[in-house]
Amino acid sequence: MALKTKGMFLVGLLIALLALVAAGCGGSDGGGAPEALPSSSCTAIEYEGDGDPDYLVVSDLPLQGASRTQTIQIANAIRYELKKANFKAGDYNIGYQSCDDATAQAGKWDSGKCSQNANAYAANDKVIGIIGTFNSGCAGIIIPVVNQAPDGGIAMVSPANTYVCLTQGGPGCDTTEPDKYYPSGTRNYARVVANDAYQGGADAEFAKSIGVKNVYILNDKEAYGLGVATNFRGAAESLGIKIAGFEAWDPKASSYEALFGKVKASGADAVFLGGLIDENGAQVIKDKVAVLGPNTGVKLLTPDGFALQGTIDDAGPASAGMYMSVAGQPIDQFTGEAKDFATNFAKDFNGGKQIDPYAIYGAQAAQVMLTAIGASDGSRADVIKQVFATKVEEGLLGSFAFSANGDPQEASGAVTAIVIYKATDKLETVKVISPNQATVDAALGK
Repeated sequence: MALKTKGMFLVGLLIALLALVAAGCGGSDGGGAPEALPSSSCTAIEYEGDGDPDYLVVSDLPLQGASRTQTIQIANAIRYELKKANFKAGDYNIGYQSCDDATAQAGKWDSGKCSQNANAYAANDKVIGIIGTFNSGCAGIIIPVVNQAPDGGIAMVSPANTYVCLTQGGPGCDTTEPDKYYPSGTRNYARVVANDAYQGGADAEFAKSIGVKNVYILNDKEAYGLGVATNFRGAAESLGIKIAGFEAWDPKASSYEALFGKVKASGADAVFLGGLIDENGAQVIKDKVAVLGPNTGVKLLTPDGFALQGTIDDAGPASAGMYMSVAGQPIDQFTGEAKDFATNFAKDFNGGKQIDPYAIYGAQAAQVMLTAIGASDGSRADVIKQVFATKVEEGLLGSFAFSANGDPQEASGAVTAIVIYKATDKLETVKVISPNQATVDAALGK
């Protein structure tokens, strides 16, 4: 009996030790530290608070390719807000992982990587909130997966998605949009940036102000590019601008001179490019100038998919004089809390250099997420509920709430502002536009 009792004791001790080791490694169920998301996509868990994190907040952004300068600043803005909050949201300790949805091969967001990330988030029950995505196409892949995640889905707050059809229907949307993104029947996605009806409206109003009368619209065939091109078309038509043509460019083509030959024959006095610089946009710009001449003649207008320094760097002299829009306002026009953030963030995370406006949108998205988690009962479902109940008063982007669709409403300040840049050797501010509601409605097909 003594030997048997001793053996049972040793077995019990071994089981207890294995349990302790497992707890030390983290697990996605029960108590203890969270299990880290895969290192193939994400950083290690970042946490500087007391004890262990109770939950994980992740960011999902393309950290490779032309958007990297902006997305690195968004991720750092999230880190800044977590540090300021001592890695807490209410009574909960919050760890952070920065996850990459791009691949080196693609040089931009990748559909396979977005899908892989989405499934990893849904499977790890310590992931309580997602800040992202940057690209609307990736959001369209991730939202429906995490919408069906256990415990009521996972809240997503985007600092950058502008594709209208993620939240509501309209011109350019498939008949299954936006419902296909929310198979559970409950919305789990919101954004702190105005959708492309505002950008399309602002671009159309600006085009009219510089004398555009006949515009040829091109898009890159992606959801975002086709969407913003369609929104611009609706707004432009409502302002009396003629549409000379509407078609797509092939991102894999080596030359677009034949395409711009068609544009030239149409008599268009401007070209609008709906899409991303990543979709061979630099070559499109070069061939536009090669066939149609400098942008001081036949105007070149682009949305926020082109509004970055990388466009100027990649397209070279052909970019001179082109116009680029982006949701928001120039960094030097932010005031109050946002100005303080810009000053401190630049000093702590950007070597004292002027920051990109998207850093402020990233910080605002982080604040919304942390506030919602802090107000929740700790369940995924309640975090979603609290996101939609959030009302921001005099925040980084001004004041706003969220509609039932997840779009900002009752907004003032930078949320509905669209800045127009002109390309020289850098992005130079030309104008900030908050488009008329009638123009926005026209962009939405109303």
